[in-house]
Amino acid sequence: MLLSILYVVGITAEAMTGALSAGRQKMDWFGVMLVASATAIGGGTVRDILLGHYPLTWVANPQYLAITCLAGLLTTGIAHWVIKLKGVFIRLDAIGLVAFSIIGTKVAMNMGLHPGICMVSALVTGVFGGLLRDLICRQTPLVLHKELYASVAFGASGLYLALLEMNISELTATIITLIAGYLLRMSAVRFGWRLPAFQLETEGPLH
Repeated sequence: MLLSILYVVGITAEAMTGALSAGRQKMDWFGVMLVASATAIGGGTVRDILLGHYPLTWVANPQYLAITCLAGLLTTGIAHWVIKLKGVFIRLDAIGLVAFSIIGTKVAMNMGLHPGICMVSALVTGVFGGLLRDLICRQTPLVLHKELYASVAFGASGLYLALLEMNISELTATIITLIAGYLLRMSAVRFGWRLPAFQLETEGPLH
């Protein structure tokens, strides 16, 4: 129940931020709904396709698709409030990221897959929505350039699996992972933590 509630909160916040990106590209309402939905549920969709997990989450639960489309359209009318509440959405995004990561981990676990694949599943679930948004809007993928983001998804999954391996109850493991992942993500935002960047400078072709 906890993860279901946080999932809805997460996809709503993601859809609204995705709609803002669509607005910056001056897209019509269909474009807004497309980008909003891709941002919010794109990661889970890519995960399900890669793992062969059918039906897709939003196909089995069409209300999730409806929520993302409505959230996107709502944003067109209250965009200035969404921008003004940027700090709130960053926090909601952090919660959603960790919730998506746990859900992605559980999907792979329930399929009996290797723990390493479970962590990759979490990474895909948490990150690919943002990647799809940026690709559709022709932007540099933010999740690969700004503060720790993909690393948080990967780390949260690893922590969750480790806690379960120590025979800690699923609910307790979920709560601990949510708190730890949220604090890590918000600390990365606050202090600008990021992985080392690779910058290749060449004066001509390599061949």
